[in-house]
Amino acid sequence: MSALFRAAATAAWLACSALAAQAQQCPPQVPVQGAPPPGPLPVFPPDNWWNTDISAAPVDPDSDSFIAFINNGGVRRLHPDFGGEVKPGSVAIYGFPYAVVDGTQPKKKVKFRYWDESDGVDHVTGKSLPFYPLPDEAITEPHWVEGGAPANVDQRRKNDRHLLVIDCTSKHLYELYNVYYNPTTGKWFGGSGAFFDMTRNDRRTEGWTSADAAGLAIFPGLVRYDEAWNDLVTDIGHALRVTVRATNGHVYPASHTAGSTPGALPMGARLRLKTSVNGEDPATRTSDPHARKIFRAMQRYGLIVADNGSDLYISGTFDLRWNNDLLNPAFATLMASDFEVVQRGWKP
Repeated sequence: MSALFRAAATAAWLACSALAAQAQQCPPQVPVQGAPPPGPLPVFPPDNWWNTDISAAPVDPDSDSFIAFINNGGVRRLHPDFGGEVKPGSVAIYGFPYAVVDGTQPKKKVKFRYWDESDGVDHVTGKSLPFYPLPDEAITEPHWVEGGAPANVDQRRKNDRHLLVIDCTSKHLYELYNVYYNPTTGKWFGGSGAFFDMTRNDRRTEGWTSADAAGLAIFPGLVRYDEAWNDLVTDIGHALRVTVRATNGHVYPASHTAGSTPGALPMGARLRLKTSVNGEDPATRTSDPHARKIFRAMQRYGLIVADNGSDLYISGTFDLRWNNDLLNPAFATLMASDFEVVQRGWKP
């Protein structure tokens, strides 16, 4: 066997091994809604801002005033903004659904309102490109798009209508905001769209939005059932996405501003659950080990302000296995005063 032939055979074997490794990261059947994402977990590199340990990060000098703003003269408590169906068998759902596809999924064009800050667009002409691997199932089947209704139902004026898609072959993440599929023209529409390579720490262009107001990826900040309720996963390993009613500017790692309310936190700000409040660890207020695991993530990785919405609503996935009769009272044991604001724009 010649050296050239051996080299070619070795290269072919390595390529096949790489493809086999990628294939093992994909579910047996795709497209599928809500399957565990490709490993290793957490998604994105270990030093990504979502996965950074902030337990020793400095407290912002204006932390108390920010917390007071959130409380708004009362007491703001945490709320899990995720769950299953609004009613058993209903189209309407709680939380973010997401689709998992593989590298064979055809790419579709999407016409965006904010095309100049979206990916998959020729930024000279504004022309949409075949870029987003959107599954046809999302067009007609419920529970693939945020809110629950299929994409061919136009609910853009009353719902954010996010559509999140993971390509498990390449570990690519595609996120769209305010989507609609027009069955008459056979075309996809959206407010904005963003692409993320989950093997890299690429940040959005400064000033750009994503599918989220802060310009961040949504998926890596979601509470997921496959992490929280899997006893083999001892540490969720990433920060959680949180909304507040108003924001003021943005700081790292966010790239986009969507508010200028005096006294409010900026997009990208981090909240951290204290380890002691009046001599008590607030994470122990719930006896459920899975809810407590979520609270431990709030202490170690924190919450990242990603959008305007209801105060202290924690984002998670749509999953029929969530038990909101357990989650709602557990989250309600935590209030704004149990948190502190990490120094704005802090980097490790």
